[in-house]
Amino acid sequence: MMGRNILIIQGHPDKEQVHFGHALGQAYQEGADSAGFHTRQVTIATAEFPLLNTKFEFDHGQVPAAIKKAQDDILWADHIVIIYPLWLGAMPARLKGFFEQVFRPGFAMSEPESGHLWKKLLKGKSARIIVTMGMPAFFYRWFFGGHSLKNLQRNILSFSGIKPIKATMIGMVDEGKEKELKVWLSRVKLLGEKAI
Repeated sequence: MMGRNILIIQGHPDKEQVHFGHALGQAYQEGADSAGFHTRQVTIATAEFPLLNTKFEFDHGQVPAAIKKAQDDILWADHIVIIYPLWLGAMPARLKGFFEQVFRPGFAMSEPESGHLWKKLLKGKSARIIVTMGMPAFFYRWFFGGHSLKNLQRNILSFSGIKPIKATMIGMVDEGKEKELKVWLSRVKLLGEKAI
């Protein structure tokens, strides 16, 4: 595990204010750095890229410089940590647009030959998803079925060969008491120390 490369993808789209997700990313990175791991971070809010509008763009469009840098960071990483807030029951649109740009054919998967399945090009990497939300986390799992989280796990990461994929859901962050939020920061720092 020593020398493991960890990429933290900060998925909050707000580049003006600091949110709890930013503190979680910092806590994970501090834990990982203190354990001797190598870390990098991609910040979605400051990455410049357009949204894809057609299948042709997805399959053949030019890859923007910020997306190419993120792809290089993903290839470098052994473990990927994705942190985002739940908005309207899903990930923010900017983060979804980022994943559409990054996880293209030729990078994340290759088109199948006749009669074969898609080839997964990102095997050998693991991931941790950390989702913050205003509602109780158990309610999101129980009532909504954690559909946004499942979509990211199954349709993006696993489809590209990334596994295992672990998840941490933190509810009631808007109304969270300082003591409770500090407990979460400590837990996430421990995850960083273990690179899980």
